[in-house]
Amino acid sequence: MDLFNRQRSPLQAPEEKRVPVGLWVRCNSCHEVLFKKQMEQNLNCCPKCQYHFRINSKERLLMLLDGATWEEVDANIAPCDPLDFVALKPYKNQLKAGYSSTGMREAFLTARGKMGGIPIIIGAMEYSFIGGSMGSVVGEKVTRAVELAIHEKCPLVIVSATGGARMMEGALSLMQMAKISAALARLDDARLPYISILTDPTTGGVTASFAMLGDLNIAEPNSLIGFAGPRVIEQTIRKKLPEGFQRAEFLLEHGMLDAVVPRSQLRDYCIDALRWMT
Repeated sequence: MDLFNRQRSPLQAPEEKRVPVGLWVRCNSCHEVLFKKQMEQNLNCCPKCQYHFRINSKERLLMLLDGATWEEVDANIAPCDPLDFVALKPYKNQLKAGYSSTGMREAFLTARGKMGGIPIIIGAMEYSFIGGSMGSVVGEKVTRAVELAIHEKCPLVIVSATGGARMMEGALSLMQMAKISAALARLDDARLPYISILTDPTTGGVTASFAMLGDLNIAEPNSLIGFAGPRVIEQTIRKKLPEGFQRAEFLLEHGMLDAVVPRSQLRDYCIDALRWMT
């Protein structure tokens, strides 16, 4: 029995792991264990069931734009803490943590680049930065992206991935919805196309403003898209919601989206749309 009860001495070095950490990931949909490199080669989609994993803003730009040649715009605009907000942790600490984890000053990346040879202004939200929430600086960067597209007379593409407005900035955050919507009205007056790409998740004040104001609103498969969460809606209307409620396919069926496009086809789909619209 000593053979089975033998314990490692506290001074004895642990055995070296045979498989390095981070080589494998488990699919959230089919639960298949996937080789991470193979999944990345498949645009971070499960090779078995095509479940779309979340990707960051820079990966979005590399996936959509021609090559790796793009120029970031307004990179140095940084948020402050106008309300000196403290909840579970101070807002200032959350901003520092967001910068440390992403290397970005805010949850929105703006760039100038080309898609299928067509010059565009593109923006992508960074969900890893405080849930991709829209504060006053995100609102300012989105507005500047719209104004830059007007100035350079080129199409605008925005990729949304967000939990909505940033509560730590209160009404200053909510005001961004109106500011961006007004800028998009000027883009429409200039007869310049705007493609809105909604990814998982796109919720709250972003859905209620610029995410749903595109000339073309398209989404990745099974993306969660909505304003309030399903639980809040069920408690409000006191009814059970339909299967797949607030998922991209449900919204497409009910006329809230123009298309649901797999990630592997998204770039070609946008290029065809831009060529038609321009």
